[in-house]
Amino acid sequence: MSMKRDVVVSSLPKPENGGVDESLKDVQWRLDRLERQLQKLTELVRDHAEDNDRLVRIVAEDREMIRRELLRKHHAKVRARKHLRDVSSRPGFDS
Repeated sequence: MSMKRDVVVSSLPKPENGGVDESLKDVQWRLDRLERQLQKLTELVRDHAEDNDRLVRIVAEDREMIRRELLRKHHAKVRARKHLRDVSSRPGFDS
């Protein structure tokens, strides 16, 4: 039994007939069920956070790949313009 459950169960009134009170069993069952649900919810939240982290990493990698491709194309255009400028500035080139 967990510490919280012990506190709740011990604070319940004792049955007058000296037997096990059905309401006490019901409360214990409910507490067990809530603890299982809380554990499952905690696992689901953790799994969701891990999935989210993976997605963020994937998107960041994709963005980096796209950024590098755009930068590569930009540099290719700059080199082409520079080459055209160099060729057109040579003596004897008439346009």
